[in-house]
Amino acid sequence: MNKDEILSGLLQEMRRGTIILCVLAKLRQAAYGYNLVTELAETGMPVEANTLYPLLRRLESQGLLSSHWNTTDGAKPRKYYATTDLGKEILAEMVNHWWQAMQNVKNILED
Repeated sequence: MNKDEILSGLLQEMRRGTIILCVLAKLRQAAYGYNLVTELAETGMPVEANTLYPLLRRLESQGLLSSHWNTTDGAKPRKYYATTDLGKEILAEMVNHWWQAMQNVKNILED
Protein backbone atom coordinates (compact mmCIF):
# COMPACT_ATOMS: atom_id res chain seq x y z
CA MET A 1 0.00 0.00 0.00
CA ASN A 2 1.42 3.39 -0.93
CA LYS A 3 1.26 6.65 1.01
CA ASP A 4 -1.68 8.06 -0.99
CA GLU A 5 -3.79 4.93 -0.42
CA ILE A 6 -3.04 4.97 3.29
CA LEU A 7 -3.86 8.65 3.62
CA SER A 8 -7.07 8.25 1.62
CA GLY A 9 -8.25 5.44 3.89
CA LEU A 10 -7.43 7.37 7.05
CA LEU A 11 -9.20 10.50 5.82
CA GLN A 12 -12.26 8.44 4.92
CA GLU A 13 -12.36 7.02 8.46
CA MET A 14 -12.08 10.50 9.92
CA ARG A 15 -14.99 11.78 7.79
CA ARG A 16 -17.47 9.02 8.66
CA GLY A 17 -18.47 10.41 12.04
CA THR A 18 -18.37 14.00 10.89
CA ILE A 19 -20.86 13.25 8.10
CA ILE A 20 -23.45 12.19 10.71
CA LEU A 21 -22.89 15.41 12.64
CA CYS A 22 -23.25 17.48 9.46
CA VAL A 23 -26.39 15.65 8.31
CA LEU A 24 -28.16 16.14 11.64
CA ALA A 25 -27.16 19.81 11.67
CA LYS A 26 -28.21 20.47 8.06
CA LEU A 27 -31.55 18.74 8.55
CA ARG A 28 -32.63 21.02 11.37
CA GLN A 29 -34.52 22.46 8.40
CA ALA A 30 -36.22 19.81 6.27
CA ALA A 31 -34.58 18.94 2.96
CA TYR A 32 -34.77 16.17 0.40
CA GLY A 33 -31.86 13.85 -0.23
CA TYR A 34 -30.45 15.30 -3.43
CA ASN A 35 -30.66 18.82 -2.03
CA LEU A 36 -28.72 17.63 1.02
CA VAL A 37 -26.03 16.08 -1.21
CA THR A 38 -25.68 19.43 -2.98
CA GLU A 39 -25.63 21.50 0.22
CA LEU A 40 -23.03 19.28 1.85
CA ALA A 41 -20.82 19.46 -1.24
CA GLU A 42 -21.16 23.25 -1.36
CA THR A 43 -20.00 23.51 2.24
CA GLY A 44 -16.94 21.33 1.68
CA MET A 45 -18.34 18.00 2.91
CA PRO A 46 -19.09 16.09 -0.28
CA VAL A 47 -20.90 12.80 0.22
CA GLU A 48 -22.08 10.41 -2.44
CA ALA A 49 -25.78 9.63 -2.73
CA ASN A 50 -25.11 5.90 -2.32
CA THR A 51 -23.54 6.72 1.07
CA LEU A 52 -26.08 9.33 2.14
CA TYR A 53 -29.37 7.49 1.53
CA PRO A 54 -28.52 4.44 3.67
CA LEU A 55 -27.34 6.84 6.39
CA LEU A 56 -30.63 8.76 6.22
CA ARG A 57 -32.59 5.51 6.57
CA ARG A 58 -30.44 4.41 9.52
CA LEU A 59 -30.81 7.74 11.32
CA GLU A 60 -34.55 7.60 10.71
CA SER A 61 -34.77 4.07 12.13
CA GLN A 62 -32.92 5.33 15.23
CA GLY A 63 -35.51 8.08 15.66
CA LEU A 64 -33.07 10.91 14.90
CA LEU A 65 -34.77 11.87 11.63
CA SER A 66 -38.34 11.91 10.40
CA SER A 67 -39.43 11.90 6.78
CA HIS A 68 -42.42 12.76 4.66
CA TRP A 69 -43.23 12.75 0.97
CA ASN A 70 -43.98 16.04 -0.75
CA THR A 71 -46.20 15.47 -3.75
CA THR A 72 -47.58 18.99 -4.11
CA ASP A 73 -46.93 21.52 -6.86
CA GLY A 74 -47.23 18.83 -9.54
CA ALA A 75 -43.48 18.26 -9.24
CA LYS A 76 -41.72 14.94 -8.89
CA PRO A 77 -42.46 13.46 -5.44
CA ARG A 78 -39.60 14.06 -3.04
CA LYS A 79 -38.92 12.54 0.33
CA TYR A 80 -38.02 15.23 2.85
CA TYR A 81 -36.04 14.50 5.99
CA ALA A 82 -35.83 16.57 9.17
CA THR A 83 -34.06 16.19 12.49
CA THR A 84 -36.47 15.09 15.22
CA ASP A 85 -36.48 16.47 18.76
CA LEU A 86 -34.42 13.45 19.84
CA GLY A 87 -32.08 14.10 16.91
CA LYS A 88 -31.65 17.70 18.03
CA GLU A 89 -30.83 16.55 21.56
CA ILE A 90 -28.29 14.06 20.23
CA LEU A 91 -26.88 16.73 17.90
CA ALA A 92 -26.39 19.15 20.80
CA GLU A 93 -24.50 16.49 22.75
CA MET A 94 -22.44 15.55 19.70
CA VAL A 95 -21.54 19.21 19.14
CA ASN A 96 -20.37 19.51 22.75
CA HIS A 97 -18.23 16.39 22.34
CA TRP A 98 -16.97 17.66 18.97
CA TRP A 99 -15.71 20.95 20.44
CA GLN A 100 -14.09 19.16 23.38
CA ALA A 101 -12.40 16.66 21.06
CA MET A 102 -11.22 19.50 18.81
CA GLN A 103 -9.65 21.24 21.82
CA ASN A 104 -8.03 18.00 22.97
CA VAL A 105 -6.62 17.30 19.51
CA LYS A 106 -5.37 20.90 19.27
CA ASN A 107 -3.60 20.51 22.60
CA ILE A 108 -2.00 17.25 21.47
CA LEU A 109 -0.90 18.66 18.10
CA GLU A 110 0.59 21.76 19.70
CA ASP A 111 2.41 19.76 22.38
